Amino acid sequence: MPDAVGFHLVVQGTCALLHGGAEPVMLGPGDLVLRAHGDGHLLADTPATRPLAPPCRSDRVPVPRQAAARSHGDGVVAVLLCGAHEMDADLVHPLLRDLPEVIHIPAAAANDPQLQARAGLLAAELKQPGPGTQALVPALLDTLLVYVLRGVLDQAAEQATGWAAALHDPAIAAALQAVHTDPARPWTVAGLADEARMPRATFARRFTGLIGQPSLTYLTWWRMTTAARLLRTGDTPLDAIAAGVGYTSTFAFSVAFKRRFEMPPGQYRRTGADPRP
Repeated sequence: MPDAVGFHLVVQGTCALLHGGAEPVMLGPGDLVLRAHGDGHLLADTPATRPLAPPCRSDRVPVPRQAAARSHGDGVVAVLLCGAHEMDADLVHPLLRDLPEVIHIPAAAANDPQLQARAGLLAAELKQPGPGTQALVPALLDTLLVYVLRGVLDQAAEQATGWAAALHDPAIAAALQAVHTDPARPWTVAGLADEARMPRATFARRFTGLIGQPSLTYLTWWRMTTAARLLRTGDTPLDAIAAGVGYTSTFAFSVAFKRRFEMPPGQYRRTGADPRP
């Protein structure tokens, strides 16, 4: 499962992205490439260039996990804006698992004003850090990655399958939005079918066909994932978390949580360990 979702946006020059035994991906100004699973790769001026060892020097700036990497050679200078969003492997959304490892969005498709505006803000903040940079950069990076994923989904809309197809299906997307917005509601298949404005049986078949699991199975997964995030990122009381994800008692919530993560919620919060799926 992915431990990071990363991207490269070519600001200037050209380069080749090399990954595994796949064909090189040639990148030019304005091109964007998304790495959905965080697998290793190389960047070079041409596919034939032998990688340097070490490949670059990282010059740290006053923001954690942020660096300007430079590799000096005789060719034309290429400038890239790169970023990554670290993932908790146990809480990765199935949408990301459906994506190929490398997704190339050509400049014409990546030329979304909203995406470009956020990329420009992030690049400026990285180039000249100032007061508040530590707060701004993570927020800008998160926002930029959302726009990148939107671009990926829009690019694949016509040939979409699985989760990408579900998000482009108005009926199924409406049901998913309802679950995500209000996981505490006592949802039934009939209730979700009403949100989708479809007959119950038709909705059940379409949801399972696109998502790969029944709607109530996904609802439970979403509730447990939401609860796990709350446990890891704050001190919300267990009874409040239980109520917030649709359980009428802490005991019932704890039983369901242990079934999913193989440890009770209190232990999960204390250890912060990555449990087995």
